[in-house]
Amino acid sequence: MDQKILSLAAEKTADKLQEFLQTLREGDLTNLLQNQAVKGKVAGALLRAIFKGSPCSEEAGTLRRRKIYTCCIQLVESGDLQKEIASEIIGLLMLEAHHFPGPLLVELANEFISAVREGSLVNGKSLELLPIILTALATKKENLAYGKGVLSGEECKKQLINTLCSGRWDQQYVIQLTSMFKDVPLTAEEVEFVVEKALSMFSKMNLQEIPPLVYQLLVLSSKGSRKSVLEGIIAFFSALDKQHNEEQSGDELLDVVTVPSGELRHVEGTIILHIVFAIKLDYELGRELVKHLKVGQQGDSNNNLSPFSIALLLSVTRIQRFQDQVLDLLKTSVVKSFKDLQLLQGSKFLQNLVPHRSYVSTMILEVVKNSVHSWDHVTQGLVELGFILMDSYGPKKVLDGKTIETSPSLSRMPNQHACKLGANILLETFKIHEMIRQEILEQVLNRVVTRASSPISHFLDLLSNIVMYAPLVLQSCSSKVTEAFDYLSFLPLQTVQRLLKAVQPLLKVSMSMRDCLILVLRKAMFANQLDARKSAVAGFLLLLKNFKVLGSLSSSQCSQSLSVSQVHVDVHSHYNSVANETFCLEIMDSLRRCLSQQADVRLMLYEGFYDVLRRNSQLANSVMQTLLSQLKQFYEPKPDLLPPLKLEACILTQGDKISLQEPLDYLLCCIQHCLAWYKNTVIPLQQGEEEEEEEEAFYEDLDDILESITNRMIKSELEDFELDKSADFSQSTSIGIKNNICAFLVMGVCEVLIEYNFSISSFSKNRFEDILSLFMCYKKLSDILNEKAGKAKTKMANKTSDSLLSMKFVSSLLTALFRSSNEFMRYAVNVALQKVQQLKETGHVSGPDGQNPEKIFQNLCDITRVLLWRYTSIPTSVEESGKKEKGKSISLLCLEGLQKIFSAVQQFYQPKIQQFLRALDVTDKEGEEREDADVSVTQRTAFQIRQFQRSLLNLLSSQEEDFNSKEALLLVTVLTSLSKLLEPSSPQMLSWTSKICKENSREDALFCKSLMNLLFSLHVSYKSPVILLRDLSQDIHGHLGDIDQDVEVEKTNHFAIVNLRTAAPTVCLLVLSQAEKVLEEVDWLITKLKGQVSQETLSEEASSQATLPNQPVEKAIIMQLGTLLTFFHELVQTALPSGSCVDTLLKDLCKMYTTLTALVRYYLQVCQSSGGIPKNMEKLVKLSGSHLTPLCYSFISYVQNKSKSLNYTGEKKEKPAAVATAMARVLRETKPIPNLIFAIEQYEKFLIHLSKKSKVNLMQHMKLSTSRDFKIKGNILDMVLREDGEDENEEGTASEHGGQNKEPAKKKRKK
Repeated sequence: MDQKILSLAAEKTADKLQEFLQTLREGDLTNLLQNQAVKGKVAGALLRAIFKGSPCSEEAGTLRRRKIYTCCIQLVESGDLQKEIASEIIGLLMLEAHHFPGPLLVELANEFISAVREGSLVNGKSLELLPIILTALATKKENLAYGKGVLSGEECKKQLINTLCSGRWDQQYVIQLTSMFKDVPLTAEEVEFVVEKALSMFSKMNLQEIPPLVYQLLVLSSKGSRKSVLEGIIAFFSALDKQHNEEQSGDELLDVVTVPSGELRHVEGTIILHIVFAIKLDYELGRELVKHLKVGQQGDSNNNLSPFSIALLLSVTRIQRFQDQVLDLLKTSVVKSFKDLQLLQGSKFLQNLVPHRSYVSTMILEVVKNSVHSWDHVTQGLVELGFILMDSYGPKKVLDGKTIETSPSLSRMPNQHACKLGANILLETFKIHEMIRQEILEQVLNRVVTRASSPISHFLDLLSNIVMYAPLVLQSCSSKVTEAFDYLSFLPLQTVQRLLKAVQPLLKVSMSMRDCLILVLRKAMFANQLDARKSAVAGFLLLLKNFKVLGSLSSSQCSQSLSVSQVHVDVHSHYNSVANETFCLEIMDSLRRCLSQQADVRLMLYEGFYDVLRRNSQLANSVMQTLLSQLKQFYEPKPDLLPPLKLEACILTQGDKISLQEPLDYLLCCIQHCLAWYKNTVIPLQQGEEEEEEEEAFYEDLDDILESITNRMIKSELEDFELDKSADFSQSTSIGIKNNICAFLVMGVCEVLIEYNFSISSFSKNRFEDILSLFMCYKKLSDILNEKAGKAKTKMANKTSDSLLSMKFVSSLLTALFRSSNEFMRYAVNVALQKVQQLKETGHVSGPDGQNPEKIFQNLCDITRVLLWRYTSIPTSVEESGKKEKGKSISLLCLEGLQKIFSAVQQFYQPKIQQFLRALDVTDKEGEEREDADVSVTQRTAFQIRQFQRSLLNLLSSQEEDFNSKEALLLVTVLTSLSKLLEPSSPQMLSWTSKICKENSREDALFCKSLMNLLFSLHVSYKSPVILLRDLSQDIHGHLGDIDQDVEVEKTNHFAIVNLRTAAPTVCLLVLSQAEKVLEEVDWLITKLKGQVSQETLSEEASSQATLPNQPVEKAIIMQLGTLLTFFHELVQTALPSGSCVDTLLKDLCKMYTTLTALVRYYLQVCQSSGGIPKNMEKLVKLSGSHLTPLCYSFISYVQNKSKSLNYTGEKKEKPAAVATAMARVLRETKPIPNLIFAIEQYEKFLIHLSKKSKVNLMQHMKLSTSRDFKIKGNILDMVLREDGEDENEEGTASEHGGQNKEPAKKKRKK
C-alpha cells in the first residue's frame, strides 16, 4: 500500500492520490504510518504523499490531516522512533501546520494543552510543534468558536496561552515549555503570563535545572517583562540564601539540609553569568536592573539588596556602560545603611518601632565569602568597590595638616565605617583570590607613595594586615615593594615609619628586599632634606629591633608582639643569628655617623635606642659604648668644677642664627633608661660568666658619671649656668634664644636625674632629699621662664616642652607622693596630664614603652587609681579653703586628669573596660579576684558614678559665689563619659540628672549646657524626649515673656536650671537642636513608610492588607509631631532675643512644616487603599491650623518689626559701619522667613489635595494665609515718597518714625 501511495504521489496531479486515500478505511492509514516509522523506514516520503493527497480545501482532506497529526504526535511522544525519523516527522508537521483552518488549529492546541496539564507527555519532543500551531492561529483573521463564545485567532491564541499557563506543568517540561514561547509572537500581557508561570515553577525544580530555565526566561525577556524576570530571579535567590543561612546558623545536628552550600553558590554563579551575558546583548535589561534596585533603595536600603543581588551588581560592573552607575549605587547604599544604623543606635524611640535587620555591609562581606566558589566575575567589582569606599571615606585632612585619626572602637561615624568596610573587603578578597593579589598590593602601594600629602593611615593599616596574612605569598610581588622603597626619601617621616613597620615581616623572608632597603636608607642618610635623614634613622632602628642577634633575650620581653609564626620563616636560624650580628653592627656604624648631624636626627636616635636594646639585648655593649663616648664630649670630668655639663657645646651658632646642636637632656634620658634596663635584666643573667669584668666597665662608668652630675647639679646655682633672674630670655635677641635653649636643657637634665635617683633610691631618705633639691632647681627655672614669658606676652615662650619623665615613673612617683610637698605633687600630676593628653592626640606617649599599648594601659590604671583617691579624699573645697595658690588646685588637676583618662580609655581600650574598672577598685584583694570577675561593667561603673555624683551635689549645695564652675563642668563631663558604659535600660542615672536639673538653678551657661546635654543623651537612649522638650519650652516662654507685651505669661517651673540667664540662647538652642533630631527621625520613618507603600503598590493583593502593620509607626509619628507642635506653639510666642535663637527657630519651623507635608503626601499615597485617613491625623491637622500657623505669622511680624526698630533707633546715633553690620544681621535673620512662608503654603496646598481625595474637609481648621499680593498702592507710595523728601531737607527723624509706625498696618492678617 505504501508503494502505491508513493507512486501515485509521484504523478503531476494529486487527483488519483486523493481518490485512493478516500477509499481507505480510517485506521489503515495510521497503522501503515506507524509500522513504517517504527521499522525505521522512510516515513517522511509517505507523510509528504499523504499531505499531498489531503488538501485543506476539502473537508475530508482536512479531517484526514487532523488524524494523521494526532497519530504522528502520539508516535513521536511514544519514544519508539529513532531520533532522525522523529525529527523528520516533526519537521514535516511544522511545515504543513499553517494550512489548517482555525478550528482545527484550536483543537490541536487544546490537545497539547490537555497533554501538558495531565502530564501525559512522554519525552516532550512533540512540543516543538506547539509554537507553530499558535503562530498559525494568530494569523487567522476569521472568527472562531471557542468555548461558548466566538473569538478572533489572536484572542484564541491569548486564551490558549492563558489556559496553558494556569494549568499544572510537569517539572521536566518547564524548560522546554518556556523555551517554546520564544518562537511565538506574544503581546506584553501574554509574556507576563508566561514569565509568572515560569517563575512560580522555580521552587518546584531541582537546583541544577534552574540555570537553563533562567537562560530561557532571559531570552524570552527580550519580548517584554524584563522587570518581572529580574525581580523574580532576585527574589527567589535572596529567599533561598536567607533560608540557607538560617539552616546553617541553626541546629548543627540537622540531618536534612536542603541544599549543600557549594552547589547553591555554583548555581548562583552560573545564573549571574547568564544575566550579565543577557545584559551585554540587551542594555535595556541592565537599565531595568539598576532602576529596580534604585527604587527599592528610596524607602529602605535593605529592601532590595541581598548577597545575591549585590553579587549580580558587582558582576555587571564588568560592562563599561554600567560600571559607574552600579558602583555609585552600592557606595550610596553602604553609607545610607551606616547612617540608618547610626540613627537607630542613637534613638530608643526608633529601636522600639523598627525591627533589627541585616545591613548592606554584612551582605557585601558575605559576597566576598561566597566568591570562593569560583565567582571570578565578582572579584574585579569587589576590588573596585573596596578602593572606592577607602578613597571616598578615608580620614580627611584637617587644620594644621593633622588628621583626625581615631581607633576603630570609636569610629561611630558612617564615613569611618564605610572606609573600614572597604579595607575589610580588600583584605578578605586578598585572602581568597590569588589572581587578584598582585593588583591589590600594587594599588595600595601606589596610593601610599603618591598621596604623601593626604592622610593614608587606612591604606598602611590594610598593607600591614595583608603582609601579616601571608609574607611568603608576597615574595612573588617583592618587586612592587622594592619599587616603593625608592620613594622613601620623599615621603613624610610618619608614612615611612608605618610603611616599613608594615612590610617588616617581608624583610625577614626576603634577603634581596632587605639589601635593597639598606641601600636606599644609606643614600637617604646623606640626603639634603632633613626628613630623608630622619627616615633613614627610623628605618635603621626598625631593622635593629627586628633582626635578632644570637644570644639575645627571648621575645617575651618584646615591646610589640609581631606575628611570630609568620615571621620566623628562616630555616637556618643559627646561621641567621650570626649573619644578623654582622648586619646589625654594620647598621650601628651607619648610625654613629648620625651623631654628628642635626639635633632632630640625634633626637630620633636617642628615642629609638632603648627599644632596640629591649628587643636585641646583644647589642647592649655597642649601644652603651656609643652613648658613653657621646656623653663624654659634653661632660666635665673634673669632680670639683661646676656646672658638670658643657652647655655651650650643645649650642650651634651660625652667624646670627642660634640653634640646638645636641639634645643633651634626651641623651641623658636615653642613657638613664638603657642603664636601668641593663641593670634589671642583663646583669642578673650574667652572674657567673667570665666576660663580666670587661662588660661591666661601661656601665660602672655611666653610673659614676650620672652620680657625679647629680651631686654637682644640686650644688650648682642658676648663676653657674648664667640663667638667673637677671638673664635675658626674650625671643628677639640671640642671647635670649640661647638662654631659653640652655634653660630647657637644664630643666630636662633635672627631670632625668630625678627619675634616675628615684630608680636607684630603694626609698632611702638621702636620695629623696636629692630628688627634692633637683626639683627645686627645676622649679626655679620654670618660674623664671613663666614670669619672663608673662611679661613678654609671647605665645611661643608659653609653650611647655614635653616632659622627659617616663609614664611608668610618673605612676610610681604619684603613688609615692601621696603626702609629699604640694609643689612636687602638682608637678607630678601635671606631667601625668601631659602624658594622657599625648595618648588622646596620638595614640601613644613619649618615652620608653610609649608605643606599647599593654604597658601604657597598666600605667593608666595606676595613675587613675592615685588621682581618684586624691580627688575623693581631699575635695577641692577643703584644699582651696586652706590657702590660695596660683593656678588650679591639685584636686582640680586630678579631676581634669580623670576626665581625660576616662575618655582616652573609651577611645583606645574599649575591650579592656572591665579590667580598667576593676583596677580602680582599691578594696580588691588577690583572693577575691575570682568572685570579682562576675561583677558587671554596669555595676562597677555605677559605683564610680556615685562618687562623682556626690562631689557634684556637694558643689551645688555651696553658695552661688563659691560655685566652682570649672570643677562642675569637669564633673559633668566625667559623668557623661561614664554614663556611656551603663546599660541603656538602667534609668537611675536619668532620674538623678533630671532631678538635678529640676532642683538646681545656676546662672553659669556652660555648666547648664553640659548638664542639659547629659540629660538629653540619657533621655534619648531611654525614650523619645518630646515631652521633655515641651516642658522646657514652657519654662523658656515663662522666663522670657510673650511677643505681645500685654500678655502676662504664667511661669511653669518644671526645670530650675532654666532661668533668665540660661533660657536664651543656651537652653533655647539646645532644645531646638533636639527638636531638629526628632524631626529627622520622624522624617526618616515617613520615608521608610513611603518606600514600603511604593513597593506594595506593585502587587495589588498585598496593598489591601499592607496598612495594618504600619499602624503603630503611623501612630508614633503623629504623636511625635503633635507634641512637637505644642513645643513650637510655646516658642513661637516667646519674646526671643534677636540672633541665633530666632534664626534657628525659623529654620526649625520650616523643617516642621516640611515634615508635616511629607506626612500628608504619605496619606495621599495610601488613603485609597486604607479607606480614608485616621482620626488622630485629622486632630494633628486641626492642631496645626489653630496652634501653629497663625502664630507663625505673628512671629514673623514680630521679627520684622524688631529688626526695623533696630534699624531706625540705631541710625542716628551710630556710625555708618555699625549700621551696615546691623543691616547685615537683619538680612541674615529675615532670610529664613520666605522659606517658612513657602513651607506653610506647600503644606496647605497638599492638604487641599488630601481633602479632595479623602472626602474629609481638612481645610476647615485653616485660616487663610496672610495676603501677599504685591499690588502697588499709589496713595501710600506718594505719602512715603513725600516723607522721604522731607527727610532729606530736615536732619530730624521724627517723621520717619511716624512713617515707620504705619508700616506694619499693611501686614494685618485677614480674619
